[in-house]
Amino acid sequence: MVSFGLGLATLNRTGDLLDVYYPTPILDPAPEMVALWRAAYPGLETGDWVLIDAESAEIGPSLTHELSPFRQALDEPNPHRRLIATLLEGDAPITSTAGAYLKLHLLSHRLAKPNALNLEGIYAHTPNVAWSNEGPIDLSELTDRQLEARLAGRMLEITSVDKFPKMTNYVVPEGVRIADAARVRLGAYVGEGTTVMHEGFINFNAGAEGPNMVEGRISQGVYVGKGSDLGGSASTAGTLSGGGNIVISIGEDCLISANAGTGISLGDRCTIEAGLYITPGTVVEVMDASLSPVRKMKARELSGQSDLLFIRHSQTGQVQCRTNKKAIVLNEMLHTHN
Repeated sequence: MVSFGLGLATLNRTGDLLDVYYPTPILDPAPEMVALWRAAYPGLETGDWVLIDAESAEIGPSLTHELSPFRQALDEPNPHRRLIATLLEGDAPITSTAGAYLKLHLLSHRLAKPNALNLEGIYAHTPNVAWSNEGPIDLSELTDRQLEARLAGRMLEITSVDKFPKMTNYVVPEGVRIADAARVRLGAYVGEGTTVMHEGFINFNAGAEGPNMVEGRISQGVYVGKGSDLGGSASTAGTLSGGGNIVISIGEDCLISANAGTGISLGDRCTIEAGLYITPGTVVEVMDASLSPVRKMKARELSGQSDLLFIRHSQTGQVQCRTNKKAIVLNEMLHTHN
């Protein structure tokens, strides 16, 4: 795997990167383009990133074309806003902030799907910053920046203090609705036709194939197949929220009802009733076609199977699994976002 990006980096006062905005990241470019970039930007062969100045920007007509959107950054240099080039070869662990942001952009630009990229090292190379209406701010510089803004008659609004920014400040995928942008992180994969309602949440390295209705939580590492619906406050256990190293996926045309959740993978056309959370250790009573109990087993033994309906017996409280006789159908008009 080879990925490349020209990006605008935000630097703190000591020259450390806080974030990088890559408008058009590239995955698996032609070998001749990689050779051209290496020739144009000395040091890029290290497999990481380099600063671009006005001199290197004039190398070759194809590079001049690529750099034209960044002309202002080159003609009017700002020590805290610099143009950089980032080249990653192979899928090694992340070793820089520039590399971390390039991989997050690849996911949100739908160039790579969740769990397809090696994100080892991402926490060490995504600095915790104050996200504001004026961009990321190093926490050690925040007080000075707040004072500067007030003296200039401005209000510096801090929306969060976190390692990951909201996706829509960097990427707005085509054909989606996102009711509350703060609840979708950069690095989320939001497929065409997906609706993320106000309480829906999609973490980085997680996503929905589209079209989907997301009113619940899609945790890190979880990928939801097309046509599936996560009801209000529904949740999925990711690798950061109780799932350990198990990668959980949700198949097509599934329904995780309101306040329900799963810690196991679901195949296609599965339903979990409202308020029921299935963990790998949940004891499930499997029913046959006549709705007679067949045997009991741990839910992990049903992980990934299709056409299952999980309910809780209203009198005994026993979790039961029956054949799911009907898949959900999303409202086609609701998920056409032109």
